[in-house]
Amino acid sequence: MQKENGIETNKLNIMNTKLYNMLKSDIEARKSKALLTLHLMDKKSVGIGDHSTDDFYNNAKDAISELATANDELEALNQYIEEDV
Repeated sequence: MQKENGIETNKLNIMNTKLYNMLKSDIEARKSKALLTLHLMDKKSVGIGDHSTDDFYNNAKDAISELATANDELEALNQYIEEDV
C-alpha cells in the first residue's frame, strides 16, 4: 500500500499519463453517450417514431447499464490507478 498525505491507499501503480488519459476519456465518452441517450429518450422521444415499445425499453435499459458500467470503471480507475504526472 502507498501513502498519500499519511493515508494508506490501494493504488496499484503509476500509469503512463497518455494511457491513463485515453482510458479516462473513453470511459467519460461512454458515460456522456449514455446520459445523452437517456435524455433524448425522455425529452425527444418523437425521434423514436418507428420503433416498438420493446425497442424503447431495451434501449433505455442498455443506456442505464452503460452508464452504470462507465461509473464503475471511472471509480475503479480513480481508486486503483495513479496517473504518472
